[in-house]
Amino acid sequence: MFSSDRPSVMLFRFSLYGFLKNQTYFEPFLILFFLEQELNFFEIGVAMGVGAAVSNLLEIPTGAAADLYGRRRCMVASFVIYILSFLILATGTAYWQLLVGVALVGSADAFRGGIHKAMILDWLRAQGRENERTRIYGYTRSWSKMGSAVSVLIGAALVFMTSNYRLIIGFAIIPYVLNLINLATYPAYLDAVPRQKLSLTAVLRHMYQVARESLNHPMLRRLTWETIGFQGVYEAVKDYLQPVLKVAALSSPLFLDLGDKQRSALLVGLVYFVLHLLASASSRHAHSLSQWCGSDERASYRVWQIVALGYVALLPALYFKTSSIVIPIFILLACAQNVWRPILISRFDAHSDPSVGATLLSIESQAASLATLILAPLLGYVIDLATSLEGGTTERSFWPIAVIGAVPAILFSIDRTRRTSTSHSGDH
Repeated sequence: MFSSDRPSVMLFRFSLYGFLKNQTYFEPFLILFFLEQELNFFEIGVAMGVGAAVSNLLEIPTGAAADLYGRRRCMVASFVIYILSFLILATGTAYWQLLVGVALVGSADAFRGGIHKAMILDWLRAQGRENERTRIYGYTRSWSKMGSAVSVLIGAALVFMTSNYRLIIGFAIIPYVLNLINLATYPAYLDAVPRQKLSLTAVLRHMYQVARESLNHPMLRRLTWETIGFQGVYEAVKDYLQPVLKVAALSSPLFLDLGDKQRSALLVGLVYFVLHLLASASSRHAHSLSQWCGSDERASYRVWQIVALGYVALLPALYFKTSSIVIPIFILLACAQNVWRPILISRFDAHSDPSVGATLLSIESQAASLATLILAPLLGYVIDLATSLEGGTTERSFWPIAVIGAVPAILFSIDRTRRTSTSHSGDH
């Protein structure tokens, strides 16, 4: 049954991939782990930027290699690198060792980014189910988020029992080995190409052709800019929920007999569990928003409007350090991102050639990585600066997060309004 290509079995295996991929038990505690290593937020931003930089450099070449030489093979290579990176992060103590571990995560992300989505889209075409892109991708993504919810509970339990962030990094190796087996036994036709001799020239030529297409195609160009403004910004800001939750946990009068890490683990685990459950539901029902709005395009702009309002509301909440408002807004932004993502992938597929799907989605992923590469260190520096100017010591000033998030969201919302107004004027 494991190697069967029946539709129900392949849908299960695509979903299993996402579920196991998100068993990163350390993710809700990664910033706290870095802070425990006595890093400041600028150094943390640099570390996050290194991962984004490596991913950015390798994203398109690995996507092109996947299109030319096999998507399944590149996915297997990705998970081998992930396992190595977890080993280094779990055992490294020096800053440079942490940077190496993060860099390897970035390279693994590059091998993975866009490729599995292209495999799902190819499978849908083979099944004659292209019109179900948003629904099927949203369904498999919902299982990824369900995996994140389970991962948070396990990670929080491990931190609560051991107060050891390194342990949960090493523990993530187990599900990644299982996923490596899952991917290695996918049907061979999902490699999408016959075996051929590896050629750097062929990879570079393929990259150039697809990049030229994405730049010359107005809709693909716009979608790439949307990726930068939405996904790139979200990846740079989302992990700052962790220190906000830690401050909220330590200021709470509950569980005073527990240690700081244990109190933080309880609140972080609870909030992230709820966040991922709601994100899973959001992703699963993304197609419903598209149907209600009449198209993926209209649904996408509705999400932009919600995100713009969310970031605007986040600014005073962060400035006045009102955790009871900040936490629900972060959850709202996560839900919006998980509605927007399946819709975006469907829009990309609708405007692109299936034979270059992995490369094109790698370009999309690279655009987000480039934005994160620039924004993560900048955001860390601005947070440290704002904290210093406000005379803060233990409690950080996170309000710059809202400013960086609000700017692109407002611009895209305004642009949509302008385009709609122009369209209506032309109708008259």
